[in-house]
Amino acid sequence: MTTLKGKTVLITGASRGIGKAIGVRAARDGANVAVLAKTVEPNPKLPGTIHEAAAEMEAAGGQALAVACDLRDEEAVCAAVAATVDRFGGIDVLVNNASAIWLAGISETPMKRFDLMHQVNVRATYLATQACLPHLERAENPHVLVNAPPADCDSKWFGAYLAYALAKHGMSLCVVGLSQELRSKGIGVNALWPRTTIATAAIQNLLGGDDMVRRSRRPEIMADAAHAILVRDAKTCTGNFFIDDEVLAEEGVTDLVQYAVDPTADLQGDLFL
Repeated sequence: MTTLKGKTVLITGASRGIGKAIGVRAARDGANVAVLAKTVEPNPKLPGTIHEAAAEMEAAGGQALAVACDLRDEEAVCAAVAATVDRFGGIDVLVNNASAIWLAGISETPMKRFDLMHQVNVRATYLATQACLPHLERAENPHVLVNAPPADCDSKWFGAYLAYALAKHGMSLCVVGLSQELRSKGIGVNALWPRTTIATAAIQNLLGGDDMVRRSRRPEIMADAAHAILVRDAKTCTGNFFIDDEVLAEEGVTDLVQYAVDPTADLQGDLFL
């Protein structure tokens, strides 16, 4: 399979950034995309709404459904999945992209931040997968893709940003466990992580501003890598921790200058690598 045409892709955190880019790439194939996120009204500090993202995906050639959803709310997630199935008839792909971030040590991390990251990162990944599972089981080539780093409990990052590292590696461990549990059902469960920082709102607002954005790659590199994974045979492509540039290299794409925000800038490596 080389296309997502006619497939239904549900993406969490898809109103902007990586999630939106993955949705637009799928829509270019003619996919149906469910856009799940909280942002309904425009925010000058946080551009992008579910409706704007859905409109972009439809302009790219797909069908889109914008669903306002707090991923911490089990009833809301189940209702979003039901709305997706009601509109498109099923779910072929789940992309667990949504994440919260707070880079600080234990003394500078309020428990509300700790709780938010674990609710949005780990719990929502588990919950969305659980809610989509009955529909994925009926799909022809079902995939779950998680925006998570390679599972590495010896990482130095735990000493620097324990709360965030726990939350992101919790997503990674979901990949470890779910890929094993769902293997017999033919559902591929994989992780995808960027080699460099990606120019997103989090990078702009929390992690360094314009200079860090300039040293990042555009979300489209993650979108193209995700597409390459999601068209693979789910029965044999599972349990992997993919890195975006390595996926593209496997597809014969080695010149990555097109993805750079500023081709003259030195790229900033991402966390956990």
